[in-house]
Amino acid sequence: MGSYARELEVALAAVREASKVCRSVQATITPDALEKKDKSPVTVADFASQALVCRALQDAFADDPVIGEEDAAALRGDDGAAFRGRVFAELQPFGVASEDEALAFIDRGGAQAYSERFWTLDPIDGTKGFLRGDQYAVALALVVDGELTVAALACPNLPSPDLAGADQGSVLWAVRGEGAFHAPLDGTGAAAARVSTESVIANTRLCESVESGHSSHSHSAQLMERLGISAEPVRLDSQTKYGVVARGDAEAYLRLPTRPGYREKIWDHGAGALIVQEAGGTVTDVAGKPLDFTRGRELSKNRGVIVTHGPFHETILETLAALGVK
Repeated sequence: MGSYARELEVALAAVREASKVCRSVQATITPDALEKKDKSPVTVADFASQALVCRALQDAFADDPVIGEEDAAALRGDDGAAFRGRVFAELQPFGVASEDEALAFIDRGGAQAYSERFWTLDPIDGTKGFLRGDQYAVALALVVDGELTVAALACPNLPSPDLAGADQGSVLWAVRGEGAFHAPLDGTGAAAARVSTESVIANTRLCESVESGHSSHSHSAQLMERLGISAEPVRLDSQTKYGVVARGDAEAYLRLPTRPGYREKIWDHGAGALIVQEAGGTVTDVAGKPLDFTRGRELSKNRGVIVTHGPFHETILETLAALGVK
Protein backbone atom coordinates (compact mmCIF):
# COMPACT_ATOMS: atom_id res chain seq x y z
CA MET A 1 0.00 0.00 0.00
CA GLY A 2 3.01 2.27 -0.43
CA SER A 3 3.60 5.47 1.47
CA TYR A 4 -0.08 5.99 2.34
CA ALA A 5 -0.62 2.69 4.14
CA ARG A 6 -1.32 4.39 7.47
CA GLU A 7 -3.76 6.88 5.93
CA LEU A 8 -5.67 4.06 4.26
CA GLU A 9 -5.76 1.99 7.45
CA VAL A 10 -7.16 4.92 9.45
CA ALA A 11 -9.65 5.90 6.75
CA LEU A 12 -11.07 2.38 6.43
CA ALA A 13 -11.39 1.96 10.18
CA ALA A 14 -13.07 5.35 10.46
CA VAL A 15 -15.75 4.79 7.80
CA ARG A 16 -16.44 1.32 9.17
CA GLU A 17 -16.91 2.70 12.69
CA ALA A 18 -19.10 5.53 11.40
CA SER A 19 -21.22 2.97 9.56
CA LYS A 20 -21.99 1.29 12.87
CA VAL A 21 -23.47 4.44 14.36
CA CYS A 22 -25.38 5.10 11.12
CA ARG A 23 -26.87 1.63 11.21
CA SER A 24 -27.79 2.08 14.87
CA VAL A 25 -29.72 5.24 14.10
CA GLN A 26 -31.27 3.91 10.89
CA ALA A 27 -32.68 0.96 12.82
CA THR A 28 -34.79 3.39 14.89
CA ILE A 29 -36.61 4.88 11.90
CA THR A 30 -40.26 3.83 11.95
CA PRO A 31 -42.95 4.01 9.27
CA ASP A 32 -44.67 6.60 11.46
CA ALA A 33 -41.57 8.80 11.43
CA LEU A 34 -41.40 8.53 7.64
CA GLU A 35 -45.08 9.41 7.36
CA LYS A 36 -44.44 12.55 9.41
CA LYS A 37 -41.37 13.34 7.26
CA ASP A 38 -39.27 13.41 10.40
CA LYS A 39 -35.69 14.04 9.26
CA SER A 40 -34.22 14.10 12.75
CA PRO A 41 -32.70 10.57 12.61
CA VAL A 42 -30.49 11.42 9.64
CA THR A 43 -29.45 14.66 11.32
CA VAL A 44 -28.40 12.78 14.44
CA ALA A 45 -26.57 10.15 12.38
CA ASP A 46 -24.85 12.83 10.26
CA PHE A 47 -23.37 14.53 13.31
CA ALA A 48 -22.45 11.29 15.05
CA SER A 49 -20.79 9.89 11.93
CA GLN A 50 -18.76 13.06 11.43
CA ALA A 51 -17.68 13.03 15.07
CA LEU A 52 -16.31 9.48 14.83
CA VAL A 53 -14.47 10.03 11.56
CA CYS A 54 -12.97 13.32 12.72
CA ARG A 55 -11.90 11.75 16.01
CA ALA A 56 -10.02 9.06 14.10
CA LEU A 57 -8.35 11.64 11.87
CA GLN A 58 -7.45 13.85 14.83
CA ASP A 59 -5.86 10.95 16.70
CA ALA A 60 -3.79 9.86 13.70
CA PHE A 61 -3.18 13.07 11.73
CA ALA A 62 -3.75 15.99 14.07
CA ASP A 63 -2.40 18.59 11.63
CA ASP A 64 -4.64 17.61 8.71
CA PRO A 65 -7.62 19.92 8.05
CA VAL A 66 -10.98 18.27 7.29
CA ILE A 67 -13.47 19.83 4.88
CA GLY A 68 -16.72 18.19 5.96
CA GLU A 69 -20.38 18.79 5.32
CA GLU A 70 -21.37 19.56 8.91
CA ASP A 71 -20.37 21.80 11.80
CA ALA A 72 -21.67 21.83 15.36
CA ALA A 73 -23.14 25.35 15.41
CA ALA A 74 -26.73 24.06 15.27
CA LEU A 75 -26.11 21.85 18.31
CA ARG A 76 -24.88 24.62 20.59
CA GLY A 77 -26.99 26.72 22.91
CA ASP A 78 -30.43 26.05 24.33
CA ASP A 79 -32.05 25.49 20.93
CA GLY A 80 -29.70 22.63 20.16
CA ALA A 81 -29.87 20.91 23.54
CA ALA A 82 -32.26 18.13 22.53
CA PHE A 83 -30.35 17.22 19.38
CA ARG A 84 -27.04 17.53 21.20
CA GLY A 85 -28.22 15.02 23.76
CA ARG A 86 -29.38 12.59 21.08
CA VAL A 87 -26.07 12.81 19.23
CA PHE A 88 -24.10 12.28 22.43
CA ALA A 89 -26.27 9.29 23.37
CA GLU A 90 -25.33 7.63 20.06
CA LEU A 91 -21.64 8.40 20.60
CA GLN A 92 -21.32 7.21 24.19
CA PRO A 93 -21.00 3.51 23.23
CA PHE A 94 -18.03 4.53 21.05
CA GLY A 95 -16.15 6.10 23.95
CA VAL A 96 -16.96 9.77 23.45
CA ALA A 97 -16.74 11.17 26.95
CA SER A 98 -18.90 14.31 26.90
CA GLU A 99 -21.12 16.54 24.82
CA ASP A 100 -18.31 19.09 24.59
CA GLU A 101 -15.97 16.44 23.24
CA ALA A 102 -18.56 15.41 20.66
CA LEU A 103 -18.97 19.01 19.52
CA ALA A 104 -15.22 19.46 19.23
CA PHE A 105 -14.89 16.36 17.04
CA ILE A 106 -17.72 17.52 14.78
CA ASP A 107 -16.12 20.94 14.39
CA ARG A 108 -12.90 19.30 13.23
CA GLY A 109 -14.73 18.98 9.91
CA GLY A 110 -15.22 22.72 9.56
CA ALA A 111 -12.28 23.66 7.32
CA GLN A 112 -13.27 25.84 4.38
CA ALA A 113 -10.17 26.53 2.32
CA TYR A 114 -7.86 24.46 0.16
CA SER A 115 -4.57 23.37 1.67
CA GLU A 116 -1.72 21.21 0.40
CA ARG A 117 -3.00 18.23 2.36
CA PHE A 118 -6.57 17.83 3.64
CA TRP A 119 -9.39 15.32 4.02
CA THR A 120 -12.90 15.75 2.71
CA LEU A 121 -15.79 13.96 4.39
CA ASP A 122 -19.45 13.32 3.75
CA PRO A 123 -20.63 11.64 6.97
CA ILE A 124 -23.89 10.51 5.36
CA ASP A 125 -24.12 10.91 1.61
CA GLY A 126 -27.67 10.19 0.49
CA THR A 127 -29.83 11.47 3.33
CA LYS A 128 -33.14 10.58 1.69
CA GLY A 129 -31.89 7.09 0.93
CA PHE A 130 -30.89 6.77 4.57
CA LEU A 131 -34.37 7.76 5.71
CA ARG A 132 -36.03 5.31 3.30
CA GLY A 133 -33.76 2.48 4.39
CA ASP A 134 -32.11 2.45 0.97
CA GLN A 135 -28.63 3.41 -0.20
CA TYR A 136 -26.32 5.85 1.55
CA ALA A 137 -22.57 6.09 2.06
CA VAL A 138 -19.88 7.37 4.39
CA ALA A 139 -17.33 8.95 2.07
CA LEU A 140 -13.80 10.01 3.01
CA ALA A 141 -10.94 11.13 0.77
CA LEU A 142 -7.46 12.56 1.25
CA VAL A 143 -6.28 15.27 -1.16
CA VAL A 144 -2.53 15.93 -1.42
CA ASP A 145 -1.21 18.75 -3.61
CA GLY A 146 -4.58 18.93 -5.34
CA GLU A 147 -4.65 15.21 -6.19
CA LEU A 148 -7.09 12.67 -4.83
CA THR A 149 -4.74 10.29 -3.04
CA VAL A 150 -6.64 8.01 -0.62
CA ALA A 151 -10.33 7.11 -0.64
CA ALA A 152 -12.60 5.02 1.58
CA LEU A 153 -16.29 4.55 0.79
CA ALA A 154 -18.55 2.59 3.12
CA CYS A 155 -21.92 1.56 1.65
CA PRO A 156 -23.83 -0.14 4.48
CA ASN A 157 -26.80 -1.25 2.35
CA LEU A 158 -24.99 -2.13 -0.88
CA PRO A 159 -24.63 -5.88 -1.31
CA SER A 160 -21.81 -7.40 -3.30
CA PRO A 161 -22.96 -10.83 -4.47
CA ASP A 162 -19.50 -11.91 -5.65
CA LEU A 163 -17.99 -11.49 -2.18
CA ALA A 164 -18.91 -13.93 0.57
CA GLY A 165 -20.46 -12.11 3.51
CA ALA A 166 -21.14 -8.86 1.65
CA ASP A 167 -24.90 -9.26 1.35
CA GLN A 168 -25.38 -6.60 4.03
CA GLY A 169 -22.92 -3.95 3.00
CA SER A 170 -19.71 -3.16 1.17
CA VAL A 171 -16.66 -0.96 1.53
CA LEU A 172 -14.51 0.23 -1.36
CA TRP A 173 -11.16 1.94 -1.26
CA ALA A 174 -8.26 3.15 -3.37
CA VAL A 175 -4.82 4.71 -3.18
CA ARG A 176 -3.68 6.73 -6.18
CA GLY A 177 -1.60 4.55 -8.49
CA GLU A 178 -2.31 1.36 -6.55
CA GLY A 179 -5.72 0.20 -7.79
CA ALA A 180 -9.16 -0.06 -6.23
CA PHE A 181 -10.58 -2.78 -3.99
CA HIS A 182 -13.80 -3.79 -2.30
CA ALA A 183 -14.73 -6.01 0.61
CA PRO A 184 -17.65 -6.86 2.90
CA LEU A 185 -18.24 -3.94 5.22
CA ASP A 186 -18.18 -6.14 8.30
CA GLY A 187 -15.74 -8.81 7.21
CA THR A 188 -12.73 -9.82 5.17
CA GLY A 189 -12.14 -11.22 1.70
CA ALA A 190 -11.09 -8.19 -0.33
CA ALA A 191 -11.02 -8.31 -4.11
CA ALA A 192 -9.86 -5.93 -6.81
CA ALA A 193 -12.56 -3.60 -8.13
CA ARG A 194 -12.53 -3.32 -11.92
CA VAL A 195 -14.85 -1.46 -14.24
CA SER A 196 -16.99 -3.21 -16.84
CA THR A 197 -15.55 -4.47 -20.12
CA GLU A 198 -18.75 -3.73 -22.10
CA SER A 199 -17.93 -2.64 -25.65
CA VAL A 200 -21.40 -2.01 -27.13
CA ILE A 201 -22.70 1.42 -26.25
CA ALA A 202 -26.35 0.42 -26.62
CA ASN A 203 -25.80 -2.04 -23.76
CA THR A 204 -24.76 0.72 -21.37
CA ARG A 205 -26.17 0.35 -17.86
CA LEU A 206 -26.60 3.85 -16.54
CA CYS A 207 -27.17 4.97 -12.97
CA GLU A 208 -28.22 8.38 -11.77
CA SER A 209 -29.53 10.18 -8.70
CA VAL A 210 -32.95 9.31 -7.34
CA GLU A 211 -33.76 13.00 -6.97
CA SER A 212 -34.27 14.89 -10.23
CA GLY A 213 -33.09 18.01 -8.41
CA HIS A 214 -29.63 16.44 -8.19
CA SER A 215 -29.28 15.56 -11.87
CA SER A 216 -31.25 16.35 -15.01
CA HIS A 217 -33.25 13.20 -15.73
CA SER A 218 -34.66 14.70 -18.93
CA HIS A 219 -31.22 15.15 -20.43
CA SER A 220 -30.31 11.61 -19.40
CA ALA A 221 -33.37 10.31 -21.23
CA GLN A 222 -32.44 12.29 -24.36
CA LEU A 223 -28.91 10.92 -24.23
CA MET A 224 -30.17 7.36 -23.95
CA GLU A 225 -32.49 7.83 -26.91
CA ARG A 226 -29.71 9.19 -29.11
CA LEU A 227 -27.32 6.39 -28.18
CA GLY A 228 -29.90 3.62 -28.52
CA ILE A 229 -29.75 2.67 -24.84
CA SER A 230 -32.98 0.87 -23.97
CA ALA A 231 -32.44 -0.28 -20.39
CA GLU A 232 -34.05 1.96 -17.80
CA PRO A 233 -31.51 3.87 -15.67
CA VAL A 234 -30.96 2.56 -12.17
CA ARG A 235 -31.57 5.31 -9.64
CA LEU A 236 -29.51 5.17 -6.46
CA ASP A 237 -28.78 7.63 -3.70
CA SER A 238 -25.27 8.70 -2.75
CA GLN A 239 -21.79 7.75 -3.93
CA THR A 240 -22.89 4.13 -4.07
CA LYS A 241 -23.25 4.96 -7.77
CA TYR A 242 -19.49 5.38 -7.99
CA GLY A 243 -19.10 2.02 -6.27
CA VAL A 244 -21.46 0.35 -8.73
CA VAL A 245 -19.44 1.67 -11.70
CA ALA A 246 -16.10 0.82 -10.07
CA ARG A 247 -16.97 -2.81 -9.58
CA GLY A 248 -18.45 -3.26 -13.06
CA ASP A 249 -22.16 -3.35 -12.29
CA ALA A 250 -22.86 -0.29 -14.45
CA GLU A 251 -21.02 1.54 -17.21
CA ALA A 252 -21.95 5.14 -16.43
CA TYR A 253 -23.12 7.54 -13.75
CA LEU A 254 -24.36 10.96 -14.87
CA ARG A 255 -24.65 13.95 -12.56
CA LEU A 256 -25.95 16.53 -15.01
CA PRO A 257 -26.38 20.23 -14.18
CA THR A 258 -29.88 21.20 -13.12
CA ARG A 259 -29.56 24.97 -12.71
CA PRO A 260 -27.15 27.77 -13.62
CA GLY A 261 -24.62 28.68 -10.98
CA TYR A 262 -24.79 25.46 -8.99
CA ARG A 263 -21.47 23.81 -8.22
CA GLU A 264 -20.92 20.34 -6.82
CA LYS A 265 -19.47 19.93 -3.33
CA ILE A 266 -16.12 18.16 -3.10
CA TRP A 267 -17.30 15.70 -0.42
CA ASP A 268 -19.98 14.39 -2.80
CA HIS A 269 -17.36 13.17 -5.29
CA GLY A 270 -13.86 12.89 -3.80
CA ALA A 271 -13.91 9.32 -2.54
CA GLY A 272 -15.95 7.88 -5.39
CA ALA A 273 -13.98 9.60 -8.13
CA LEU A 274 -10.64 8.15 -7.02
CA ILE A 275 -12.11 4.68 -6.61
CA VAL A 276 -13.56 4.68 -10.13
CA GLN A 277 -10.35 6.02 -11.65
CA GLU A 278 -8.25 3.40 -9.87
CA ALA A 279 -10.71 0.73 -11.02
CA GLY A 280 -9.93 1.75 -14.61
CA GLY A 281 -12.72 4.21 -15.28
CA THR A 282 -12.89 7.87 -16.25
CA VAL A 283 -14.27 10.84 -14.30
CA THR A 284 -14.62 14.37 -15.72
CA ASP A 285 -17.09 17.23 -15.73
CA VAL A 286 -19.52 17.71 -18.64
CA ALA A 287 -16.85 19.61 -20.57
CA GLY A 288 -14.38 16.77 -20.24
CA LYS A 289 -12.22 18.57 -17.67
CA PRO A 290 -10.75 16.76 -14.65
CA LEU A 291 -12.41 17.56 -11.33
CA ASP A 292 -10.49 20.35 -9.60
CA PHE A 293 -10.07 19.84 -5.85
CA THR A 294 -8.01 22.99 -5.28
CA ARG A 295 -10.92 25.41 -4.79
CA GLY A 296 -12.07 24.72 -1.24
CA ARG A 297 -15.49 23.25 -0.55
CA GLU A 298 -16.84 23.39 -4.11
CA LEU A 299 -15.83 22.12 -7.52
CA SER A 300 -16.15 25.73 -8.61
CA LYS A 301 -14.27 25.23 -11.89
CA ASN A 302 -16.43 22.28 -12.96
CA ARG A 303 -20.00 21.76 -14.12
CA GLY A 304 -21.66 18.43 -13.48
CA VAL A 305 -19.86 15.10 -13.26
CA ILE A 306 -19.61 12.29 -15.83
CA VAL A 307 -18.41 8.89 -14.65
CA THR A 308 -17.89 6.00 -17.06
CA HIS A 309 -15.99 2.76 -17.49
CA GLY A 310 -13.95 4.51 -20.19
CA PRO A 311 -14.63 3.45 -23.80
CA PHE A 312 -17.84 5.48 -24.23
CA HIS A 313 -16.75 8.55 -22.30
CA GLU A 314 -16.00 10.82 -25.24
CA THR A 315 -19.15 9.75 -27.07
CA ILE A 316 -21.25 10.57 -24.02
CA LEU A 317 -19.57 13.98 -23.67
CA GLU A 318 -20.11 14.75 -27.37
CA THR A 319 -23.75 13.69 -27.19
CA LEU A 320 -24.38 15.82 -24.10
CA ALA A 321 -22.78 18.80 -25.83
CA ALA A 322 -25.06 18.28 -28.83
CA LEU A 323 -28.00 18.29 -26.43
CA GLY A 324 -26.88 21.63 -25.03
CA VAL A 325 -25.70 20.32 -21.67
CA LYS A 326 -22.89 22.51 -20.45
